[in-house]
Amino acid sequence: MKFADRYAAGRQLAATLAHLKDRAPVVLALPRGGVAVGFEIARALGAPLDIVLVRKIGVPWQPELALGAVTDGGSPETFIDEDLAKALDIPESYVQEETTRQLEEIERRRRSYCAGRPPIAITGRAAIVVDDGIATGATMRVALRNPAHLVLAVPVAPPETLAELRKEADETVCLEMPDMLGAIGFYYRDFHQMSDAEVTDLLARAAQPTPEAPTPASAQVGEGS
Repeated sequence: MKFADRYAAGRQLAATLAHLKDRAPVVLALPRGGVAVGFEIARALGAPLDIVLVRKIGVPWQPELALGAVTDGGSPETFIDEDLAKALDIPESYVQEETTRQLEEIERRRRSYCAGRPPIAITGRAAIVVDDGIATGATMRVALRNPAHLVLAVPVAPPETLAELRKEADETVCLEMPDMLGAIGFYYRDFHQMSDAEVTDLLARAAQPTPEAPTPASAQVGEGS
């Protein structure tokens, strides 16, 4: 399967999550790409949309390879693949410095995206955590560390990664589970890099009281965000 864009993937995921509509769900998306997917799910379920600010900690010489991840909060949580760090002989000083740097980026994004809005309360609600795809699962593993009833919803992920993440969530929903994932972008016709402005716009649209608001024009012409 190849999704037209992140919006199309979100609409397909929303159809599989309809059973949660009566559980007062809240959609928690990982920026940037997950916000476009989450926007469609939130609109279909009549649910509020919020973000989970998680940043990958990459290997020094290969930043796209996840060594771990960190999430924000009063007590930031960090996941490090200790076996990988040992195998690659990554010094602890690098992990500490990179964690600090990514926490600074999380704070920048919070100021940009949230504009002072407090987080949406999730007590007693189904929390649907969304991204536009999962490769290693490092960032998602941190995002799922949450006490609410948790649902992981993602368009595409490898089966072995999903098997690990099922231990962290109460439900998992995935549309495509290829044995050989390759790059997540292979599963989208439009997988352009979202900007901060696009994320902010979607969060503002989702906060409006009319869930019937039309999908942004870019999505209507197949140019997802």
